[in-house]
Amino acid sequence: MPAFPDPIAAVSQQLDDFFTAQRQATSDFGSESDMLMDAAAAAAGGGKRVRARFCIAGFQAVADVGRAEPGDIPRQVITAAAALELFHAAALVHDDIIDNSDIRRGRPAAHRRLEAEHRDAGWQGDADAFGRAGAILLGDLLVAFSDDLLERGLQDLPPGIAHSARRQYATMRRDVTIGQFLDVAEESAHATAPDGDQAERALRVASLKSARYSVEQPLLIGARLAGADAAALDALSAYGHPIGMAFQLRDDVLGVFGDETVTGKPAGGDLREGKRTVLIAYAREALGTGARRLLDELVGDPELDAGQIAALQSTIVDTGALERVEQLIERYVHTADRALSGARLGNAAVSRLRDLARAAAVRAA
Repeated sequence: MPAFPDPIAAVSQQLDDFFTAQRQATSDFGSESDMLMDAAAAAAGGGKRVRARFCIAGFQAVADVGRAEPGDIPRQVITAAAALELFHAAALVHDDIIDNSDIRRGRPAAHRRLEAEHRDAGWQGDADAFGRAGAILLGDLLVAFSDDLLERGLQDLPPGIAHSARRQYATMRRDVTIGQFLDVAEESAHATAPDGDQAERALRVASLKSARYSVEQPLLIGARLAGADAAALDALSAYGHPIGMAFQLRDDVLGVFGDETVTGKPAGGDLREGKRTVLIAYAREALGTGARRLLDELVGDPELDAGQIAALQSTIVDTGALERVEQLIERYVHTADRALSGARLGNAAVSRLRDLARAAAVRAA
């Protein structure tokens, strides 16, 4: 069993090696194929590797029970963590198309990158349409790659463990895809939903689109790779879901108030995109009919200027919506911490999980 002093560096290295192999395998397909493969490698590069970190932490939480020191991370776990990062890259590519986002991690989003390459090459036709079509196919390719890499990691494991991890992975893919659709639907459906239901509807989206996908499911995939029993899975789920909710709510705050130079995305981007987050739901609850109508008219306007963004930010603060979300984040972190108390998990891993909880809930990007 190989030792990986820095498991996250090992995940990134595995992704680099994977794309090197894919470039070699498709080298006879022409320069246009190279363009797509380069865009795929770029989409999977960078980021905080959140899902990989939680997958590895889930494995350690089970595998290190009874050990004084953390054990080695098997190659199969690194491979599963890398597969999660490929799937996430696919989700981001598609998400940026859906949200009409131009920037991702401080660089052009995948569809904008492909659009620019079309234009720079002097090709005929609509560069914007090419970029979007190419990015849809790019996301599909990354999903296929994630499956390939996952299966590569599972092939040498006992059939029962491989089947268990595969089912958990499938659950993750289903939940996040439905969550993404609900997020898109909510931008339109909120107008017909009762005002009092909107916060709960926003939390439902956060649960499916992010909490389960970003934290809970990666934890459980890692735990299943270690042969976790039902009690361990229950404890990790009870920890993972609230931390995932805290992670998404922090993302919602950053989507409105984040520093563009730190987040890599335009300030107030969620307001222009019309994201119906808990922040917006709480603000609406505190506004009168006229002010609520004005807020609804502004949220989702892609042409919002800096002054309008600042006015919406002030409204969210003045209504107490931001404070309510911060308090909710704290409650989720507290709930997660209690779930770890008394759980039969590795001591060092539990400490690591608590560190990851703080990092998820208190961050600037």
